[in-house]
Amino acid sequence: MKVSKEELLHIANLADLNLKENEVDNYLANLQDILNFAEVVNKAPSDGLEETTLSNENTNVFRKDEVKTFENHEGLLENAPEKERGMFKIPKVIQ
Repeated sequence: MKVSKEELLHIANLADLNLKENEVDNYLANLQDILNFAEVVNKAPSDGLEETTLSNENTNVFRKDEVKTFENHEGLLENAPEKERGMFKIPKVIQ
């Protein structure tokens, strides 16, 4: 299926796109590439394939929030670029 310039302009009008004259050829080529790919996908063999609704059976796993004490506090902070009062010092994110 080949898309004409008139069809492209009609589609652009329906989508409320204001295409400039120098953009038409680029959009036409891109739309044609998309349609060509859709044609390839439509021709892909699908005989014998089962319908898939979920790609895996994973679900969210929730755990109870628990405070845990870390014994080696200095070891935790030794690679920190900056620290202050025994905590990581980070740049201000909220003004």
